[in-house]
Amino acid sequence: MAGWQAILPVYRMPADTDMKDYLKPQPGKYAFNKDVLVFFADTPFQKHKQYFARYYRLHDDSSVWDLIKGKWKRGTPQYVECIFTP
Repeated sequence: MAGWQAILPVYRMPADTDMKDYLKPQPGKYAFNKDVLVFFADTPFQKHKQYFARYYRLHDDSSVWDLIKGKWKRGTPQYVECIFTP
């Protein structure tokens, strides 16, 4: 399940949000619970701190394996972010 981190990494929100693109992902494991992908952080989330998950969308001619290998076919990757507070 390590490949899921290439498609749906989880990060701690930095104080300077302009630095979001330079963060290392939160270490953890991914598992399926029925039809839901669940992330289990290796280190506990801190209460009242913000985190975000970034979902990378596939281009029409890209595959999941291209994303996992870091091989983007056209330009920069497109993504959607979800901010959450534990």
